[in-house]
Amino acid sequence: MNEPIGVVGLGYVGLPLCVHFARSGASVIGFDVDEQKVTQLNAGESYILHIPADEIRTAVAAERFEATTDYARVGDCGAVIICVPTPLGRHREPDIRFIIETGRAIAPHLKPGALVVLESTTYPGTTDTDLREVLEAGSGMTAGKDFHLAYSPEREDPGRKDRNVTQIPKVVGGLTEACLERAKAVYGTAIEQLVPVSSCRVAEAVKLMENIFRSVNIAMVNELKMVYEAMGIDIWEVIDAAKTKPFGYMPFYPGPGLGGHCIPIDPFYLTWKAREYGQSTKFIELAGEINTSMPAYVVKHVSEALSGAGKALNGSRILMLGVAYKANVDDDRESPAYVLWRILEDLGAKVDYHDPHVPEIRPSREHSQFAGRRNVELTAGNVRGYDLVLVATKHENVDYQLIADEAQLIIDTRNAFDGVIGKSEKYFKA
Repeated sequence: MNEPIGVVGLGYVGLPLCVHFARSGASVIGFDVDEQKVTQLNAGESYILHIPADEIRTAVAAERFEATTDYARVGDCGAVIICVPTPLGRHREPDIRFIIETGRAIAPHLKPGALVVLESTTYPGTTDTDLREVLEAGSGMTAGKDFHLAYSPEREDPGRKDRNVTQIPKVVGGLTEACLERAKAVYGTAIEQLVPVSSCRVAEAVKLMENIFRSVNIAMVNELKMVYEAMGIDIWEVIDAAKTKPFGYMPFYPGPGLGGHCIPIDPFYLTWKAREYGQSTKFIELAGEINTSMPAYVVKHVSEALSGAGKALNGSRILMLGVAYKANVDDDRESPAYVLWRILEDLGAKVDYHDPHVPEIRPSREHSQFAGRRNVELTAGNVRGYDLVLVATKHENVDYQLIADEAQLIIDTRNAFDGVIGKSEKYFKA
């Protein structure tokens, strides 16, 4: 297409999309309310670990990408893709205000025939009701007649090395058949395989199903971890053996809780919406209960390990390894590490952290009390100075042998020391 593609929200979903569209030869305008991000991007700088700055510089130099805070530029775009956060409220109710605010911001500038696509994860019906209403009210046009409307769930997986955005099949659902065809034409410029579905609501449901599947299976393996521990069985050994079965089994791994912007949040978008239809979602809610109970389970192990060494949790110095929600990324949104941190400090422990990808804790909606705290250097002297080292995230570029040699006590929630340390009175899995 000759007209620029607009992408609203230049975070972990929107920015990779901009890069891949630009690489495919499209012109891209990125929109964000954060002026600092916009300035960095236009200077060819990256603020996300797995997106190399040289890719942004190349796109900027080729005049294939520019960033702006000016929503009037939507009027230049033939398509606008919305990639904004969809968090949960205090009582686990969906919070789609960023979608609605974005719709209101772009609506007055939409040109006739333009395409609007929502990629943010949400409950079925958001695109063809909530977003549609604000777009029509603000533009004076009718969706499906004067402009096109579609939904296509993001499938970004930060840190993944075997596939990128271009190679991950893209589900697309349109308000009308013409809307679907327009969305397919836009995404087809950058995505190798498209998966068209019959409606926006089906596409919205696909994303929820994918993440509910993961949430329920992670909860199952977290529960089995506790059961097998009581039996003296190592869950990690069980998983390694089970995954040799070439059919009927897919490995999931336990941890200290759920993290990231998807798995801890997305299932509850469906539980909330299901109540409107008089339906219960017992599996989803039970999975949520198990997964959210894991930090307390880990803290119990921390307290027991310290007690066994003749120390109290209150007053102990603890070094947490990893605050990112998953390995080898700098994304710390919804990280269970912060839940562990808060509980431990509430119980009187002094907690520091080491994360090679998060040099300083950034402000966030959920854990603003940790903002500004800085990464502790991983040296033999520093490690020896802590009463316990707690592994919350298994990054590759961490010297686990140093920790095995120097730590007084280790609680490992990620099996990070497999092959590094054997049975030891100072090493515990949790």
